Amino acid sequence: MRRGIPLRIVSYNLRKHAAGHELADIAAAHDVDALCLQECDSEALPERLHHLKLADATKTNRLGLAIYVREDRYDVVETRVFAVQKSVHDRVLAPAHERLLAAHLRDRETGQDVLIGSFHAAPLTASNSLRRKQIAAAHAGMRSLAEDVPAVMVGDFNYPWFIRGLERRLITTGYALMRTTEPTYLRYKFFTGYFDFVTSTGMEIDRVDVLPAGASDHRAISLDTKLAA
Repeated sequence: MRRGIPLRIVSYNLRKHAAGHELADIAAAHDVDALCLQECDSEALPERLHHLKLADATKTNRLGLAIYVREDRYDVVETRVFAVQKSVHDRVLAPAHERLLAAHLRDRETGQDVLIGSFHAAPLTASNSLRRKQIAAAHAGMRSLAEDVPAVMVGDFNYPWFIRGLERRLITTGYALMRTTEPTYLRYKFFTGYFDFVTSTGMEIDRVDVLPAGASDHRAISLDTKLAA
């Protein structure tokens, strides 16, 4: 990654791929460098979305994960899928056992490495305690892919309450958490919330915006990030 030149990331929970038809327009309209998806159908994903190429996608999850990367800027060094501790919901209904897809990218011009993660935590039927363990395991997975490399993890954290406590815990591990400027979950008129977050280490992020609502019950989030000074 070129210092001072931001990496633009968009993350989108597609609601069981209901918003899959929106991806090409999002990639083009928002000049995306990395597109991270949750609840996608890997078999329905195209190999390319304009200037983006599919780096990898989960194959066995009913609620899949995927990452697209700007083809002319980054080489994909490695990708890896990680399973984390299961919730009761996972054990009974088996919607997803792999909750992090991570990609190790290298800027072709500078040789700078960066880690990108697409994350989907257990649903609200699970406890915040379990989700904290999943987040910690996902961060450990990212570090195992490439230790001491700047990293950004985005996605659906399913953590609308007691977020300050989560922020304090993450700081002790070297990760910062950022929320969006507006709520991201809009399925019910009487219940909206901040579900889609960003965690990072070694990176600078000024703000996390939301994109206009589409066919999903989540709004996509967008951020520009660069190497920390």
